[in-house]
Amino acid sequence: MNAHLPLFHSYLRRVVIMAEKPKKQRFSLNEKQLGYMMVLPSLVLIIAVILWPISLSFWNSLFDYRLNDPAKSQKMVSEHIDLERYANNYYYLSNSLEDLEMNAQDSKTKETVSELKNDIEGYHQELLDDPVMNDKYDQVNDLIASFKPVVDDDLKYAEIDSNLADGYKETLQESIDTIQALKPEGDQESIMEDIQAQIKSTDEAILDSNFIGLANYKHYFQEKRMWKSLANTSVFTVISVFFELVLGLLIALLINRAFIGRGIIRASVLIPWAIPTAVSAMMWKYLYDGQSGIIAHYFEKLHLISSAGDLLSTSTGAMFSIIFTDVWKTTPYMSLLLLAGLQTIPSSLYEAAQVDGANKFQQFFKITLPLLKSSILVALLFRTLDAFRVFDLIYVLTGGGPANSTEAITVYAYKTLFSQQNFGAGSVLSVIVFLSVALISVIYIKFIGSDLFEGKVK
Repeated sequence: MNAHLPLFHSYLRRVVIMAEKPKKQRFSLNEKQLGYMMVLPSLVLIIAVILWPISLSFWNSLFDYRLNDPAKSQKMVSEHIDLERYANNYYYLSNSLEDLEMNAQDSKTKETVSELKNDIEGYHQELLDDPVMNDKYDQVNDLIASFKPVVDDDLKYAEIDSNLADGYKETLQESIDTIQALKPEGDQESIMEDIQAQIKSTDEAILDSNFIGLANYKHYFQEKRMWKSLANTSVFTVISVFFELVLGLLIALLINRAFIGRGIIRASVLIPWAIPTAVSAMMWKYLYDGQSGIIAHYFEKLHLISSAGDLLSTSTGAMFSIIFTDVWKTTPYMSLLLLAGLQTIPSSLYEAAQVDGANKFQQFFKITLPLLKSSILVALLFRTLDAFRVFDLIYVLTGGGPANSTEAITVYAYKTLFSQQNFGAGSVLSVIVFLSVALISVIYIKFIGSDLFEGKVK
């Protein structure tokens, strides 16, 4: 027994030492960190779906970026060269200069053309001294020789040193003046005209940087048309949302009551909202027509307008028309949101108020409106944002006319982006739309919607 005591004491000592060693703490998150982890997927989705396209629009807005202009069809922070256009023009230019030099009878003309040719060839050779540029140029030449277009932008456009670009362009401009000063001999007049055109095309193939920074924003914030379109959008939004709220609340109160056929009435009320906006706009455009429109005809008979054609041909009539159409179409959506809020109000409150002697008006202002406030705020927020971004209704119904009197900011952005293919300026208007919508959201949440969130916390 005594012989085993040292071994037993050694075992106890190891147990005590192991017990005293600090245990490794498991990785854990506190409540705040866990909350951030739960909303992380939503933040990633917001960045991917919303912020990333907006950042691209902002980047495009910093350039004079136009698809209908070959010199500005790419976003270029520095000078570039269109190798497809340059290689094609330089081939004909070098041959034309060589023919003119060989056929010139006047020694002075021959000497002048030779100097001009050497200057251009010198810059051309300096351009190809860059191995990367030389490789791209050869590939582009092979495609041109095979009658194939250069579809790869990385191959078609190449960055060029700014000093080389400036010197080359200056030499080409001086060459045009030199050719114009020469006196044509015989049939050389047409050759000289071709050379001038080829020099000009070669010069246009060397593209200047179209990065202009915030110049587009400065232009549009000083432009009357932009502010006019923004004012049109605001007027349309305020008036249409106001009437939709009032009428939507009345309809919601009516269809919230129990009566025979309530389900059919509720379904039929939603029909205008279910019709696609473009279809509704085309239908109402026919109804507003001064020649065959029944709405225009009865408005004239009721002396609401002086002439049936006023609804679409005058600024006031056109604005009334798009607001009236939007109220007809979107009021059911507003009533649906408010009806959902009315369904959450307990009927026992109305019964208790009736026992206390409260009439219908008192019940509405003391029970319905206070308890419906959250639903009203949500409905107002959704409809205001939706109305401010209106596009298809105005574009189909009036096209922004007459004389841009109903042109919304979104319609203006569409015309600039796609009709004029001015992506730089159109991106500015898109960013302005985004900033306006973001401002509206902040105002609702900060000053109006704060009660909504505070109410939930309480």
